[in-house]
Parts: sequence; structure tokens; C-alpha cells
Amino acid sequence: MTDLTPLVRLVDDDEIFLMSQKLLLQTCGFETVSYASAEAFLEHDLMTRPGCLIADVRMPGLTGLDLQKVLQTRRFSLPMIFLTGHGDVSMAVHTMRNGASDFLEKPVKPEVLIAAVKKAVAASCEAQRARDELNKRRAVYDELTPREREVIELAAFDTANKAIAQALGISEPTVKMHRANAFAKLGVKSPLEAYRLLTALGIIREKDDLPGGLR
Repeated sequence: MTDLTPLVRLVDDDEIFLMSQKLLLQTCGFETVSYASAEAFLEHDLMTRPGCLIADVRMPGLTGLDLQKVLQTRRFSLPMIFLTGHGDVSMAVHTMRNGASDFLEKPVKPEVLIAAVKKAVAASCEAQRARDELNKRRAVYDELTPREREVIELAAFDTANKAIAQALGISEPTVKMHRANAFAKLGVKSPLEAYRLLTALGIIREKDDLPGGLR
């Protein structure tokens, strides 16, 4: 299970600003770690814990925008709060469209920064809990018998038990048994719930049609 204790990461080349913001966040109860560059962050932070990343837009070497692109390429979903000493509407729009949590102009008021951090951390923790739950469901799915998988993958499309029985060459009572077992193990109560779960797990795609043209 992932450690859900949030960690706030600060990335800024301004040492004085970095220290003051770290002190502010720690005073407000946030576990905080600071880095003097985006490169240092990428080298040392494992990004295994939820939380958020506060980064200056303009830094020597990799900028905050560069860092956002790197994290997207590596498929890390840590919420980012951008700070800038130069207000730029187009830049703000760009970062937000690329998934930034907030874009704040320096000097930022303490209460504004704390509010932004609370929002980002809450979203990150919720996303991590959802990922952990999905991983648990994946482990359960992997433990299903081959027949249970066949049945639930058809049942997810709301296929009638009779049609599933005919497609798999087994009796309808056997289909009902495997369906009930698979639903119970995965914690789903309806074909729609099964469909959503299997789609989230990547077992079926949203545009998949029924195998063999079943209806």
C-alpha cells in the first residue's frame, strides 16, 4: 500500500524564497522538502507519495514548464502549482491546460499559497487512493479463474446468461455461478459497474463491441 502521507515539494532557484516558503508550509503542518533546481528534484525525489509540487516558472537549466513536460512524459500525475514573478496570462493558460493545479504570481500571499496547496494535496491523495483501490481490484481480477474472466467480460456488456452459455459452450446455471462469483470477488453489483471496472483496468476498451457480435 502506498504511503498516503502527503509531501509538498518546493522547487525554486531563489534560496531565500525557498527557505521562507518551506518554513511557512511546515508551520502549517505540511511535510515539505525543497530543491534548488528542477534537475535536483528529478534526481532525488522518488515521487512515490501524494502531495504537490510548487515550482518557479523561470529557473536556470530546466524551467518549471520544462519540468511539467518531463513529468507528463514520465506519466507522473503530481499536481503542480506554478509561481512566477512575471504575470503572463498566456503562460498561465498554457500550464493550466496541461494539468497545473494553480498559477500564482509572486509575491504570493501566505493564505493564497496555503489554500492552493490544500486543494492540490487533497486532489493528489484522493487520486492515490483511487489508484491503490484499482490496483487491489487488478490483483483480484488476476486471481479469477479463466472461466470467471470469460463470463464477466461478456456480462460487462449486459449479455444475457443464455447467450453467454451458448458462446462458451457451457450451461446457463454454470454461467450464473461464475458470474455471481466474479461479481462478488470484484465487488461489483451490476453489468454497468463491471463494465466501468474492466474499462478502468484496461481489460476492455470503451469502444469494444461484444466478441463474436453477441448482443
